[in-house]
This record gives sequence, structure tokens and C-alpha cells, in this order.
Amino acid sequence: MLEDISGEKIKEQFKSNKNVRLITMIVGGLIILAFGYFIYLQFMWKPANENSKEFYWAGLSYASKDSTALAIDELKVQVNKYDGKIGGEVSQFVYARQLMAKGSFEEALKELKGVDVSDTYVSVLTEGLQGDCLSELGNYEKAYTSYMKAATMINNEFTTPIYLMKAGFCAEETKNFEKATEAYQTIKNDYTVFASQKSIEKYIARAKNKKTK
Repeated sequence: MLEDISGEKIKEQFKSNKNVRLITMIVGGLIILAFGYFIYLQFMWKPANENSKEFYWAGLSYASKDSTALAIDELKVQVNKYDGKIGGEVSQFVYARQLMAKGSFEEALKELKGVDVSDTYVSVLTEGLQGDCLSELGNYEKAYTSYMKAATMINNEFTTPIYLMKAGFCAEETKNFEKATEAYQTIKNDYTVFASQKSIEKYIARAKNKKTK
């Protein structure tokens, strides 16, 4: 039997579904790992950014310890002071993520749009977080676009299926069941490990069933 999920229940998947919350937690962990990679590649050989890279560590430390208010206060200073430098862009990314934790999604979205980094994985996460902000604000059409962009920026076994899944949820919310089916089907065809973990068949069946009604 198909899982009976109304439009309202689909919306709740972004807020209460354990799987979606787990995805968010995993992506949060990936963000920290991505920073380590980003810092290693970018900071070691760019002396022009020495000043900017020295001052955002306190904010990142607060963020890693879930001290949202302290992280916001610390990072906001660095964003304003070092905008355009690597340290400033990293600070802006973490600052936006902390604003999301606070529930300030419009403000976070504005900050994310201003993040300019050359690292591909951080760029993917930046785009994906914009999708998260848009979905929280109820703008599912734009959220779908951001998720699909994040999914296709760099093909990999981790972020790509996550963002395809979220894109599918958004497409269902806007009653575009054809796009939802395509997103879920891509996961089934190309990302079998993720597909098996998330029982992707039930989402495909649900979207196809809605599409034919």
C-alpha cells in the first residue's frame, strides 16, 4: 500500500521526519569536514589572506559546540571586517548556518547568496543550504531549483542523492509529480546505496500514483 502523505505531511518532512533530520545532521558534519579540506587547500598558500584566516577560528569553535548565539556574535564581526577575503567568506558561510539554526532563514539566505568561494564542495553546500532556507520559507519552487543545482554541481555518492531527495520533496509539494518521479528515479538508477537506505521505491510509487490522478 502506498504511504498516505498529504501536502501538509510532505511539508512536515522538512521539520519532523527523522530521516530528513538525519540528513541535515550528516550534512552539518560534512560542512565541518569540508572546512578542514577548504582550509588546507586555500589557507596554506595565500599569504594575502593571513589576517582574515586568523580571526574566524573562535566563531567556528562556537559553531562546532552548538553555541549559536556566541558564534553569531563572533562571526558577524569577521564577515564585516574581512568580506572578500577567504577568512571573511568562510565566516559568512558559518554565520549563515548559525542564522539557520536560530531560525532566521531570510537573513541566512541573504548571507549565503553573498558567499564566494572557489572550493567546489563548499559551493555545493552553500547552494544546498539556500535550498534549505527556501524550503523553510515555503518557497518550494525556488528550493527545488537550488537543490537540483546543488545535486548537479559535482556528481558524488553523498551530496548528490541527498539534494535529489530534497528536490523530490519540493516537487511533490508544488504538485509537480513528474519532476519528483524523475528525481527519485535518478537516485534509484545511479545511487543504489542511498536508494536502498531510504526505500526509494515507495517515493517513486507515491509520486507516480499522484501523477496519474
